[in-house]
Amino acid sequence: MYVSYNWLKDLIKLDLSPSDLARKLTESGLAVESIQQIGDDYVLNFDLTSNRADCLSHLGIAREIRALTGSEISLKIKDEKIPDNSNEKLVNIEAPDLCHRFTARVIKNVKVRPSPEWLIRRLEAVGERSINNIADITNYVMHELGQPMHAFDLNKLEENRIVVRRARDIEQIVTLDNVPRKLDSSMLAICDARKPVAIAGIMGGAHSAISTETTDVLLEVAYFDKNCIRQTSRKLKLSTEASYRFERGVDIENLIRASNRATELICELAGGEDVEFVDVYPTKHTEIQVVLKPTRIRDLIGLEVPTEEILRILTLLGFRLKSSALNQEMIFSVPSWRHDVSIEEDLVEEVIRIVGYDKISEELPPSFGAGEYRENEDRKRNLRKTLVDLGCDEAICYSFITAEYDEDLQFIPGLINQNLQEKFISLQTSIIEGAIRMRPSLIPGLLESVRKNFNYGQRNVKLFEIGRVFASSSNEHGAFPTERELLAVVITGGYTLQDRAIPLRELDFYDLKGIIEAAFDAMLLPSPEFKAESIKHLRTGQAASIYLFNQPFGFIGRLSDQIAQKYKFRQPVFVAEIDLEGLLALPRIKPIYKAWSIYPSIIRDVALLVTPEITFAEIKRAIQSQNFPHLYSIEFVELYVGKEIGEDKRSLTIRFEYRSSDKTLTEEEVETVHDQIISFLEQNMKIKRRFS
Repeated sequence: MYVSYNWLKDLIKLDLSPSDLARKLTESGLAVESIQQIGDDYVLNFDLTSNRADCLSHLGIAREIRALTGSEISLKIKDEKIPDNSNEKLVNIEAPDLCHRFTARVIKNVKVRPSPEWLIRRLEAVGERSINNIADITNYVMHELGQPMHAFDLNKLEENRIVVRRARDIEQIVTLDNVPRKLDSSMLAICDARKPVAIAGIMGGAHSAISTETTDVLLEVAYFDKNCIRQTSRKLKLSTEASYRFERGVDIENLIRASNRATELICELAGGEDVEFVDVYPTKHTEIQVVLKPTRIRDLIGLEVPTEEILRILTLLGFRLKSSALNQEMIFSVPSWRHDVSIEEDLVEEVIRIVGYDKISEELPPSFGAGEYRENEDRKRNLRKTLVDLGCDEAICYSFITAEYDEDLQFIPGLINQNLQEKFISLQTSIIEGAIRMRPSLIPGLLESVRKNFNYGQRNVKLFEIGRVFASSSNEHGAFPTERELLAVVITGGYTLQDRAIPLRELDFYDLKGIIEAAFDAMLLPSPEFKAESIKHLRTGQAASIYLFNQPFGFIGRLSDQIAQKYKFRQPVFVAEIDLEGLLALPRIKPIYKAWSIYPSIIRDVALLVTPEITFAEIKRAIQSQNFPHLYSIEFVELYVGKEIGEDKRSLTIRFEYRSSDKTLTEEEVETVHDQIISFLEQNMKIKRRFS
């Protein structure tokens, strides 16, 4: 926004040079991007944030200068006329929710002609071109006081009156730029008795525009709903100086002064006669009051500002003190032009920006206690480190997903209440198009990340996420949702050494199983049990539930073909999801130190014939329950299925490692224990050795 230095000097006493003024305003939060000299004037180019609509005028900048320097504003209007409302038929507001206030001024016997040189120079300095004296005056007052306005040729209005209403879907108007524009019922139109003559707050119509033949003028100064103006401007792809101000918010209490100022100039420069003045005000301004405690400034920014200084600054900025308790709290009424102030922190900001941000010292706030981890934070940190060490990257996905996953996924046990009418949390207004659901699972987000990696040519992917999921807790409206913190892991592609480009092998179910086992170990929990079960979104035969202490905590397996096709995956993808919150609620295992044996171990591999229902986990638990001496570890090697061993049998190869902590074991000692283990399996689990 452009501001004339000479124009400012007409409004307030200025002892600062243009560069010093620009520096002080920038330091107070109103950034001056550049200063340009035009003749004997200087033009300051401001980069204002959208919340400071009150500064979109020379008066607004003058208010800021008053707060910084203490100088008084000297804007004087000769005739401060008040509306007489003698002609009630002049204005009719049919949409008071969109037009909160409308003033109309009838000025007769004007002479439309070129503007005087001083007015042309002022407008050119702020980027406006001169049109004629009437139009130029409306633009001049807009830049001076911040209030957009429009002048109609009164004799071109049907029945010489104004109707403010919603446009009709079939209506059309040719605007001042000679472009025909289609209107709809969401837009607000300024109409005469028959048709639209202006798009409210944006641009007037060509039919009722001021011309050299105009003798009588109807001056509109109004306040429109800023959301309506913004939406209309976007729909029509039409932005003007007026719409720029209306959609950010103008001062509803400034309309009378702006109308008087424009009328004064019209009568002075166009020889007009002020005949009628009507003010229709259906939606009254509600005064906002904010409580400020002086100690709050110190609490927020660490700076002690005297109460007298706080009061002086806020008074100069237009805030009025309503009541106060000595050094306790003050109640201020917010001026009607400050749409950005509504809470105590806003007043603190107003005070400190005038005092000076440079006054804030670089002092750390006092510490009232030593920092500490939240409960189980150390376990989660160790979990993250372990997963990263295993080659996984941590992902952080959106908490919003589409509803298409409702029937595709099986969710963590205990999360979804099947007795509820609405099982999931839905958003009234989606932030992301189509994502109307608060996620009940972490898997959709990770699968979307895998798809993006595939699109970029990255085929080897190992990701994990720790995050919260959501579900309905009650049928009652407004009830808090159920929340759980979960861990999800997804892997796909091949296993590649760091210095090799070609994968050694494809990642499979057991790679993911090992990652989950390592995760349990990192959280100081016993090893989980994996039970083959049917999981909705996992492939049959490659899916299992994860149990600990006979309680289900999640699932693991290969993604089903149905979901893989939906994502257009062309290679196997393995996923796991566990109830992290539930696991962390379990007591942690206390690590017990055990000296590492310096003696060598002896390995024995054995192939066992088992029935399909017997799992490696069951065999391992059974053996460990007997506490066989010197048995150091039991590991799965491979599973074989073939006709030569029978359709009802499987060959399970297991590796036993034997080691002693105080000597080197002999072959005879190992064979004795090994035979005892095989004998135990044959007698108690009906398992036989495949090879004798």
